[in-house]
Amino acid sequence: MKERSLQLTDWLPTTKKELLLRGWEQPDVILFSGDAYVDHPSFGVAVIGRTLESNGYKVAIVPQPDWHGDFRDFKKLGRPRLFFGISPGCMDSMVNKYTANKRLRSEDAYSPDGRHDCRPEYPTIVYSHILKQSFPDVPVVLGGIEASLRRLTHYDYWQDKLRKCLLCDSRADMIIYGMGEKPIVELCRALEAGMRIGEVRHIPQTVYLSEREDIPGGIQATDIVLHSHEECLRNKKAQAENFRHIEEESNKMQACRLLQEVDRRFVVVNPPYPPMTTQEIDASFDLPYTRLPHPKYKGKRIPAYDMIKHSVNIHRGCFGGCSFCTISAHQGKFISSRSKESILREVRQITGMDDFKGYLSDVGGPSANMYAMRGKNLSICAKCKRPSCIHPAICPNLNTDHRPLLEIYEAVDRQPGIRKSFIGSGVRYDLLLHRSNDPDTDKAAQDYTRELICRHVSGRLKVAPEHTSDRVLNLMRKPSFRQFIVFKRIFDRINRESGLNQQIIPYFISSHPGCTEADMAELAVQTKQLDFHLEQVQDFTPTPMTISTETWYTGFDPYTLQPVKSPKTQQEKLSQRQFFFWYKPEERKNIERQLRRIGRTDLIDKLYGKPMQKTGRPNKKRHK
Repeated sequence: MKERSLQLTDWLPTTKKELLLRGWEQPDVILFSGDAYVDHPSFGVAVIGRTLESNGYKVAIVPQPDWHGDFRDFKKLGRPRLFFGISPGCMDSMVNKYTANKRLRSEDAYSPDGRHDCRPEYPTIVYSHILKQSFPDVPVVLGGIEASLRRLTHYDYWQDKLRKCLLCDSRADMIIYGMGEKPIVELCRALEAGMRIGEVRHIPQTVYLSEREDIPGGIQATDIVLHSHEECLRNKKAQAENFRHIEEESNKMQACRLLQEVDRRFVVVNPPYPPMTTQEIDASFDLPYTRLPHPKYKGKRIPAYDMIKHSVNIHRGCFGGCSFCTISAHQGKFISSRSKESILREVRQITGMDDFKGYLSDVGGPSANMYAMRGKNLSICAKCKRPSCIHPAICPNLNTDHRPLLEIYEAVDRQPGIRKSFIGSGVRYDLLLHRSNDPDTDKAAQDYTRELICRHVSGRLKVAPEHTSDRVLNLMRKPSFRQFIVFKRIFDRINRESGLNQQIIPYFISSHPGCTEADMAELAVQTKQLDFHLEQVQDFTPTPMTISTETWYTGFDPYTLQPVKSPKTQQEKLSQRQFFFWYKPEERKNIERQLRRIGRTDLIDKLYGKPMQKTGRPNKKRHK
């Protein structure tokens, strides 16, 4: 679809003028977004808006409203017929704004020209307060990643404290967590049928506050009653115990209802919907998106859009269960895959874009190579509570066949106008190295590995071993670093055989719970031996609703309740981070001092070679 052929009414309306162009006097739903409005299936507010539109509802979007002064942006469209919705953005607002060291990021990727002043901190709370003040009788419904991750008592790293369910602080009426297409439509139908928002208690994947006596069916034997917010404030182990239940119920096919007392009321978390079928996820991606930013941003750059505009998301969900990742808390661990036909329709849309030059930046998903993977026997999956299907070992019930994905790659690359399709999403090399009892599946993994390296790498393949210590990796729920070494050998061999000169770029994390300076020093030595000068590195950032964050805050592993020590002070973090950059001359003095302090002088030689005498010859006496 060519940009020049579009009309203003091809986007969902954002102003009174745009409402009038459609002949609308009043929208049914008004969505407030913390992000710029990009009408693309990778942007949550666009997905929800288009979903409601396809079900016959009139939807308007107010992107990045000005929260200062007289709040005119919140009032300009008047009151909706059904409710206000708040989608604070594709990222948690605080992660989007600040680094792990609580410093302002260089830009806000979801704002025009990367500006930092387009959204407040905690936009969900700020927007909801303004709407409740301006329209006290109109329901306010929260959605998006910020609501998903803050639906129960959670640790907030930026304020360094436990916070209540987001409904308490925002004064909103309901949370829709996870991917919200199905619950948002069901909510509209319930309200349209005459129910009041306080009576809507039956919809899966919703969260609400209730008096004990008003909980539907009362507290039942099948419910999981968590430690109260007040108990978690008193006892960090109670918070750790809670989180195990929260994570398990987020990743079950048949989950229990969760209840948590707070301020003498109960937060009620209804179980999620089943994973979306292929037909359902196709329907979401096939909605009439323009795939472009709203015309109001003409001449402005939206960094996040620039990254994904020539990419295709082929599935949702991730069964990796990495302990620092929020994907399962929002999308769940079960994979929902699009059909080949739906994927190709989107590819054809991209090839028609004015600025497309023939290169797809990514054909992937939360993890690039989990497409169409699921349990062989779903009755086993229905009873499973494991948060990861591949840690500590790959489940024997998991179908790891890469052939469906190879068919997608082949079909995409045959499309007219496609010169090359790259895989920019993270690849799980443990799935590629896994050997099942099926020779055809194992051969497909080998074929996929060669296909990936020879045809879909843009010179540098990014993978995420995250650490070299097996103890730390176990806490991260990541495979042994030995698997990365094996995969790198395969990568290098295939490059040699194919006459390619490509690099493998590993990602690593410092200051994760359980990680020590000695672990980081060993990481420096092992990556030096592999001839890496590390670039893709970061400090662990405690984000709400991850097991790593709960471990970091409480000091306990939520599954074993055993103590886990975490680096917390700025000095401890910097002491760990410096080992990433052992090769920089300015870091050597501090690193040598730290290694002497922790009694690991043996690693000095491994990093820097044997110390030199003034003559420039090795000091042999020291090493006798």
